Amino acid sequence: MKIVVLDSHPFDSDGAVDWSALRSLGDLTLHPGTAPEETTARVAVADVVLTNKVPLRAEHLDAAPRLRLVSVLATGFDVVDARAARERGITVCNVPGYSTPSTAQTTIALLLELCSHVGHHAARVREGAWQRAGVWSFWERTPLELDGLTLAVVGMGAVGTRVARVAEALGMRVLAAALAGRPGPGSGPYPRVPLAEALARADVVSLHCPLTAQTRGLMNAGRIAAMKRGALLVNAGRGPLVDDEAVAAALRSGHLAGYAADVLTTEPPAADNPLLAAPNCLITPHFAWTSRASRQRLMDASVENVRAFVAGSPQNDVNGN
Repeated sequence: MKIVVLDSHPFDSDGAVDWSALRSLGDLTLHPGTAPEETTARVAVADVVLTNKVPLRAEHLDAAPRLRLVSVLATGFDVVDARAARERGITVCNVPGYSTPSTAQTTIALLLELCSHVGHHAARVREGAWQRAGVWSFWERTPLELDGLTLAVVGMGAVGTRVARVAEALGMRVLAAALAGRPGPGSGPYPRVPLAEALARADVVSLHCPLTAQTRGLMNAGRIAAMKRGALLVNAGRGPLVDDEAVAAALRSGHLAGYAADVLTTEPPAADNPLLAAPNCLITPHFAWTSRASRQRLMDASVENVRAFVAGSPQNDVNGN
């Protein structure tokens, strides 16, 4: 069995990943990255393809007569045309939940940096600002206390729920923001309110919903204007959930007091991305999922996806077959 990994480098840039379990299942080829013009030739020789961000569209699948399984090295699987794969008898699997602890931790870290400015002040001490001030207590940005504030979580899945639990431990009140057309109140531990109401009530909004036609550009100029003046927005979900220019404009006007994101619409960002020059804006390089524990879970689950498929019992099949 020929197994081809199209983009191993983002997954293993520090050399910490052990590929031996996957290698034991077949003839394994690791490509650190795959350019668009290389994709067709690389999938053409494969029985199994693993991809993280390399897109697989109908034309690539048509050129791969041997291909029977695509296992996505991620939870989101929009890089694969799942419908085209189903029509061609190709199973598509993903890995749900592997990065939940790491992503939730990074979300809280982003929020705390917006509020406590630890990184900023630590850097200023190294630069000598405290010494030059000559006083025992020095600060340039006043910390914001989260106790008693309201957090609206958009997307109360595994990550959103864990973020909500940590926020509650910090003394925050938590709302579950309901998107139009989604299931009703349910029996969860947090009040479920329509998105518009959640935005109006929240001091902090944290995005954890999947990227769909409904959620693309969810936080546009209109919805940001509906938020409290001085509220904070955090995005550790998907970059295109927000309109970058609308967020940058709200930061410049002061309507948003801060924005922190681990994801962007285009990654890495173009030099003219408006968020890079916006005030009170923290951008980290899509690294929330990269703890060693998280990547080990991803590897283990991916190996099991291949094993289960070979055994005739596919798991994590995104087409539900």
